[in-house]
Amino acid sequence: MNNKKTHIYFVPGLAADKEIFENISLPENLYTLHIISWLIPSKKETMAQYAKRMAAFVTEKNAVLVGVSFGGVVAQEMNSFLKLKKLIIISSIKTKFELPTKFKIAKKIKFYKLIPTRLFLTSKNYSRFVLGPISRKRLKLYQDYLHIRDKRYLDWAIKNMLCWKQDIPLPGVYHIHGDNDLVFPIKNINNVITIQGGSHIMLLTKGPQVSRKIVDIISYN
Repeated sequence: MNNKKTHIYFVPGLAADKEIFENISLPENLYTLHIISWLIPSKKETMAQYAKRMAAFVTEKNAVLVGVSFGGVVAQEMNSFLKLKKLIIISSIKTKFELPTKFKIAKKIKFYKLIPTRLFLTSKNYSRFVLGPISRKRLKLYQDYLHIRDKRYLDWAIKNMLCWKQDIPLPGVYHIHGDNDLVFPIKNINNVITIQGGSHIMLLTKGPQVSRKIVDIISYN
């Protein structure tokens, strides 16, 4: 009997850190969890260059990589530099075509160049900008989890989220998505494993359900 644990690496959402995974609970006898923190991008660093640096943190062979929201986009880019057992994205997109119309318009007019990110670094508007439409209750819940407030990182991440060039889904990627996600509406998303009532922050609000889906996916042959 092989008792070797599966190593799971998590990439958080835009500007979030390890605390965002506090409600994810997986059997400790089967899995070892690792959280990859965001790096500050160098000037004019490409997505591929950044993803390669992030991939260097995945040191275990045959690992599972899980990315959330923008972290899901980066995880898919990291896949090019890794040999994974499974690649899972949560509350994210698989191609540029799954972006909502408002994001496509923002890309077309290069809105990311106009965003005054400095104004968001110390206010609740920062959380609203990252999450999109959200209730006051959920805004308060999520605000404390957005720790990465470096302007270079924010400018880079927002631009690369809007300008991601992926036009064909990666083979074998598993996509967990909430049917009440207002940032990436599920009507634009194809081939997902749905969490009923799941919002864009369902990692916090529906941790047990998301955890079960992750276990199920890893268990698939």
